[in-house]
Amino acid sequence: MKEQTRVPLAVTTSGKPEESLVKRAREAARTWNLPFIPRRMKQPIGPLLESVADAFIVFEREGVSLWDGEGSFSFNPGMAHLRRLRILSGQVGGDDALVRVAGLRAGDHFLDCTLGLGQDALVAALVVGPEGRVVGLEKSFALYAVVSEGLAAYDYGPQSCRVEPVYADSHAYLRSMPSGSFDVVFFDPMFEKPKKSQPAFEMLRRFAEHAPLSPETLAEARRVARRWVVVKGSKYSDDLKKLGLEAEPGSRYTSMIWGRIPGASYG
Repeated sequence: MKEQTRVPLAVTTSGKPEESLVKRAREAARTWNLPFIPRRMKQPIGPLLESVADAFIVFEREGVSLWDGEGSFSFNPGMAHLRRLRILSGQVGGDDALVRVAGLRAGDHFLDCTLGLGQDALVAALVVGPEGRVVGLEKSFALYAVVSEGLAAYDYGPQSCRVEPVYADSHAYLRSMPSGSFDVVFFDPMFEKPKKSQPAFEMLRRFAEHAPLSPETLAEARRVARRWVVVKGSKYSDDLKKLGLEAEPGSRYTSMIWGRIPGASYG
């Protein structure tokens, strides 16, 4: 029997696959140009991770998940759900740091250059509303695949636009955009000094892009932004200082800090 070549990423199904689920997974694998690995009834995924692929995108009845040798992750709105509920209850602006620092308002076009788990993009989608637009860029294909499937199934409600996930490098995407294409451009890069976090964020850290935000990319973002470029950072690192950004006033009890710089055509 010919030995199977190990691959970085593949698609499979849960251990109790229905025919419709297998068909959906096969179609996704073909669209994504990834190998599809059939899984027998109740076959554990562990041996497949040891012999076939470093990671799997797994189609399950409840959704799509990402598995590697250290754990798994499936799309969950998480804190974004609570943040959206607060906004719907009328606590807009100062209650949410992203909304406040970005000055988000109805009808805005918002570009999230680091989509990740999609939580900030979901908050922005509610604030800009059905007349606005939110585009989320993700450079890691594994994360893009899982989060885009989750966002496609998410119940946004009538007061929100949908998030448009795009598999792209942020610098290349920004260079392709005309000046002033978005009202706000947002970055949430990986921090230099990570703190302990939830399993989903540990998975994000393993698969996400770790290159720091460069001055060149920030300059392109300023060209594309009509009002603000917003950067989230950690108070435990000098992420913002390296970019020449000062932290905006905020709560002393949070580990997050925010910087912003006007778009090139602002004012």
